[in-house]
Amino acid sequence: MILFFADLHLGRADPATERAVEQSLLACLNTLAPQTQHLVLVGDVFHHYIEYRHLVPKGFVRFQALLARWTDRGLPVTYVVGNHDPWHQNYFAQELGVRVLHRAVVDTLLGYRVYLDHGDLAIAGPLSRALRRLLRHPVPVWLYRTLLPGDLGLALARRVTQWRPERLNPVIAERLRQHAHRVLQEKQADIVVLGHSHQAELHCWPEGLYLNPGCWYQDQTFGLLEANALALCRWTPDGLQTLIRYPLP
Repeated sequence: MILFFADLHLGRADPATERAVEQSLLACLNTLAPQTQHLVLVGDVFHHYIEYRHLVPKGFVRFQALLARWTDRGLPVTYVVGNHDPWHQNYFAQELGVRVLHRAVVDTLLGYRVYLDHGDLAIAGPLSRALRRLLRHPVPVWLYRTLLPGDLGLALARRVTQWRPERLNPVIAERLRQHAHRVLQEKQADIVVLGHSHQAELHCWPEGLYLNPGCWYQDQTFGLLEANALALCRWTPDGLQTLIRYPLP
């Protein structure tokens, strides 16, 4: 069983709310752990994340400890960064054993070719794409870390991300859907998994399937790939709830 989570946005709210979100996430992962073969995080795991050479943002150590325990047992964890958390260096890879990716990738999971990406760059316009690429370029990132050390750099990132509105945008959801369909039509993959829209959905076309796990922070939805089916699920106080499920060939 492969698990897909997107848009956790850890660090978005007050400490009490964040602790509840983290506890719910851990309850879900611990419950599904015995059947899980691979955990995939499709971007925006953190609401703001800037890693320095000798410093990482504090918080969510219980979640990070779970990732370390899983990778120590040989269970792979893949993390495709999003637009809120692209400034990773080597902490997650070296200390937690997590495979961190900064661009789209096609992995073979349970025999299916699965296209993984957060999706923000794929649907951005020319100016937005250029700005996003600039903000991820090593030189501006180095300047930010050098000129805005530690607390100051993290505080600015927190202020900017809290100012930006986080709401459902049907235009973004439709563009992601179209992008996923193009990938499938071009035979690049059997399944496309994207995040970014905060809108959970599972679509089946003749060419393949498109999954958006949705926003865990808001709705506690996620994706689940089994040997013969792909499902969109929700975690509730009573446990796992399957929302949509499509069989696979």
